[in-house]
Amino acid sequence: QVQLVESGGGLVQPGGSLRLSCAASGFTFSSYAMRWYRQAPGKKRELVATITSTGGSTDYADSVKGRFTISRDNAKNTVYLQMNSLKPEDTAVYYCNRPRIGGDYWGQGTQVTVSS
Repeated sequence: QVQLVESGGGLVQPGGSLRLSCAASGFTFSSYAMRWYRQAPGKKRELVATITSTGGSTDYADSVKGRFTISRDNAKNTVYLQMNSLKPEDTAVYYCNRPRIGGDYWGQGTQVTVSS
């Protein structure tokens, strides 16, 4: 079955960096685009970044452009989110996502807290 397992979250000071990882299994990873979403307390889940199956194209929410970088290693079945210049408003649970008609696949999420 499809599994997405995120890791790398934690507590970081404003201006700091974190790298999230999402290990995928149960499907042909290199055939699918992948996404990172986040959800802050009391807010809707929002799309943060998307990467195509080959990694040749990426897209970002305006709020993270220039600070976050999505990448993937198809040999390791892993997608990453490098987050730099973190701000308190980046505090959220971050989720890995694989789109699917009829219902996306989601990981369990990893908490990122940006605070001094």
